[in-house]
Amino acid sequence: MDRWEHFLVIARDLGGILQFMGFASSAPLLITWYFREWDVLVAMAVVPIIFFLTGSLLRNAPPSNKQARLSVSLSSVAVVWLFASLIGALPFYFGTGMPYLDCVFEAMSGWTTTGLTMITGLDDLPKTLLFWRSFMQWMGGIGIVAFTIAMVNRSGLVQRGMYRSEARSESFLPSVVDTGIFMWKIYIVLTLAGIGLVLISGVGPWDALNLGLVAIATGGFTMYDAGIAQYDNYLMELLLIPIMIAGALPFKIYFSLYSKKIFTFFRERQAALLLAIIGCGLLFITLDLIYQSGLAASDAIRYGLFMTVSAATTTGFQNTNPALWPSATILFLSALMVIGGAAGSTAGGLKLERVVICYEGLIWWFRRIFISGRAIIPFRHDGRSIPKMVAEYEVSKNMLIIVLYFIIIFFSTICILLFEGPGYDTSHVIFDVITAACNNGISTGHVSADMSAISKIFFILLMWIGRLEVIPVIVLVMGLLKGFDRA
Repeated sequence: MDRWEHFLVIARDLGGILQFMGFASSAPLLITWYFREWDVLVAMAVVPIIFFLTGSLLRNAPPSNKQARLSVSLSSVAVVWLFASLIGALPFYFGTGMPYLDCVFEAMSGWTTTGLTMITGLDDLPKTLLFWRSFMQWMGGIGIVAFTIAMVNRSGLVQRGMYRSEARSESFLPSVVDTGIFMWKIYIVLTLAGIGLVLISGVGPWDALNLGLVAIATGGFTMYDAGIAQYDNYLMELLLIPIMIAGALPFKIYFSLYSKKIFTFFRERQAALLLAIIGCGLLFITLDLIYQSGLAASDAIRYGLFMTVSAATTTGFQNTNPALWPSATILFLSALMVIGGAAGSTAGGLKLERVVICYEGLIWWFRRIFISGRAIIPFRHDGRSIPKMVAEYEVSKNMLIIVLYFIIIFFSTICILLFEGPGYDTSHVIFDVITAACNNGISTGHVSADMSAISKIFFILLMWIGRLEVIPVIVLVMGLLKGFDRA
């Protein structure tokens, strides 16, 4: 098939996704009406109109009975995320007068649930635009495709390929569509529960709504320049912790609880590993803040607990400035961000499942080296024996993604340091590159509107690549360079 035939196969699916995004992105218009912010009405209305018109155009493409290759499915989702960011930037461009590149950065940070921002003066920003930032993170948290998978027209490879491109390979129901619908229901219930928890802390309904949306999405956008520190509310910080953890846990856990398989929760290794990492992080960072920074034990525990959970779940909330911390503490926080949350969650990073598989793979390989070649050493994962060919493929694939992550982080750091010139703390630049690639959002302050245009583009690409876990973007680039027939 030539490129046009490949496009026709996927066009109607993409049209359905964009139509749904057009419908969903009209939600901020309710905020415009409620707060009577008519000056940003046109700026906000442009987004659902473009999404819906583009989607309708694609839905009217000639039908195709052929099956698209996996490469087409993967690359198409990468295009959707990029297109969503280019269009999602328009309200900021028309509503604030920011440079369009800064607006694309803000939108990409929103859709990818990263939480880095180019905006200064959030306190005075129209509430419609504040809600749009939160809503993008909420939509992006569960994944544009995973969130709308039930709305697309086709089934089989295209659907499953799109689903896989957002690192959501597990299906706890017979079909991907059923899984997508149930994830949708879970997400809404968790969101409402999160908003209710924040309300308990005494925060007003408006702030609770926005914080609930971004916390369950492990996003990190806030409504104030000072971030979470603006509230100075210890109870609210404590109540945000279970919401962030809930967003970073695999959604199949909630399906198990719904199916009354309560003990499955306690057997879920990703959940246990996440809690263990948070416990170790709390201990290390708290002690470091006490003995290295001289903080009082109460403050060290407060900052250590909240920032550890925020980093481990890749949420990006900050109740303090990590730039003031010792270098060892920042490095440890970086390690938490790189690992990230569970596969099949709203979190970013390498994912706990991938780390577990690679660890098991290394142990398996070393056992095979030191034991007689005649012995058959099974690879066991989740209590099951995996065939050798499948195990080698899965371990190699996950190792490859980890290696690509670090190569991208290394290369991007060097380039940004070259573009920005002297005067920047190298450790802070590395930290912010990691936070972008792992869709975290905790920042030491390097990321700002004062960066060069080239650096901003690098960070936009890092957030995009990190959210899709490298492979779909590589497939897209290869498809554009060589054509899908050879992809």
